[in-house]
Amino acid sequence: MKSLKSSVIVLGSVALIFLGACNNSNQTASTENSPTVTPTPAAKTESQHGATQGGQVVETGKYHLEFVPVKEANQTHIDLYLQTGDSHEAVSNAKVTGQVQLPDGKQKTIPFAYAAKDKHYTGILTEKAPGQYQVKISADVKGEKVDARFSFNR
Repeated sequence: MKSLKSSVIVLGSVALIFLGACNNSNQTASTENSPTVTPTPAAKTESQHGATQGGQVVETGKYHLEFVPVKEANQTHIDLYLQTGDSHEAVSNAKVTGQVQLPDGKQKTIPFAYAAKDKHYTGILTEKAPGQYQVKISADVKGEKVDARFSFNR
C-alpha cells in the first residue's frame, strides 16, 4: 500500500513537470522602446496605425500619441505627436505637459509647445544624467484629459 501511494505521488509529480515544460511560452519583456500600457484585444496593427516617426506609440481612446526623444549633446529634445481619429489628424489646441522622473528619482515638469509647421508638440529636457527616464504625458484637449506613459534611456 505504501509503495502504491509513493508511485502515485511520483507519477503525479512527473506529470506536473511535463505539463509545465509544455507550457513554457518563453515570455520576455523589454521596456526600452515600449510604452507602459497594456494592449487591448482590439489593438491596431502597425499598418493600421498609419505612418509613424519611429517613436513609442500609445493608442488611448480616440487619440494616438507618439513619443520621440532625440538625445543631443546638452539636452534631450522631445517630439510628441498627438493625433486623433482613424486618419490621425494632428491635435493643435491641447495643453501638454510632461512629468519626468529622472534617474535619481527626482521629478521635473516639462511644458510642451505646438510646432504648427511640423504638426507636433516639442519639449526640452536639460538633464544629462545617464539612466532611465520615466515620462507621463498629460494633455488637455478642450477639457478632455489624455494621459500616456513612456520611458527612454540616456
